[in-house]
Parts: sequence; structure tokens; C-alpha cells
Amino acid sequence: MKIAVINGPNMNMLGIREPNIYGRTTYADLCKIIEEYCAKKGVEVEFFQSNGEGEIVSFIHKCYFDKTGGIVINPAAYTHYSYAIFDALKTVDIPAVEVHISDIEKREEFRRHSVITPACKARIAGEGIPGYLHAVDILLQDENRA
Repeated sequence: MKIAVINGPNMNMLGIREPNIYGRTTYADLCKIIEEYCAKKGVEVEFFQSNGEGEIVSFIHKCYFDKTGGIVINPAAYTHYSYAIFDALKTVDIPAVEVHISDIEKREEFRRHSVITPACKARIAGEGIPGYLHAVDILLQDENRA
């Protein structure tokens, strides 16, 4: 199985950005952790991070043509208003799991609503970096049932 891990705006600043909320793990560390986990499970993984909404939409479209089997997505700030990302996920119909390092339900009021969740099979929030690994497992469970 091939999984795409997509991260939205400011996720490239992990380890620097509000470490009291997001921790000290860098984006490079995050990718390495996921890559090693996927290797143990026999999963091919592709990473994509962008601060631009259109680039994320285009990458989701690319996943369709690459026959990607699942998407792990942390849309970051786009979580709360990007109907373009929502539409892209619905368009490609690839199983997706939304991930947030922090618990968005316990953050500022504007962060508590996700327009992305209805396009995903699950949402993981507040598990920190391990939430990405949990998302991989959810996608693998579905593949194993097929």
C-alpha cells in the first residue's frame, strides 16, 4: 500500500512553532518517524508539505493518478475553512484520516470546527506525533479488510 502524508501551513516549522503546544519534534523528525514506522509495516510513504492551499489540492489530485491507497492529512489552519481541500478529498475518493497534533476541541473557538472531517473516515486530535502512526494503522486496517 502507498500512503501520502500531507501537512498544511506552518507544519514545516514544527519544533520552532509554539513548542508548548506542538512539541520540539521537527518536521524532518516527524517524517523520519513516520517513514520508519511505515517501513516496518511494508508501506510505501510519500510526504508533502505546503503553505499554499492550491498546492495541497493539486497534490491530492496527484494521489489519485498515482493510485495512492490512503491519505493522512493535517490541513493545519486550512482545517477550519478550506472547502477546496474538502472538495479535493471527496473528488479523489481515497480513504483519508485527518490528524492534528493538538486537541483542536480544547483550543481557541475558531479551531474547534473542521470543514475537512466530513471528507475523512476518521479524525485524530491531541495524540501528538503518534497520532500520525495511529492514522496509518486506521488506513491499514481498512486495506486488510478489503
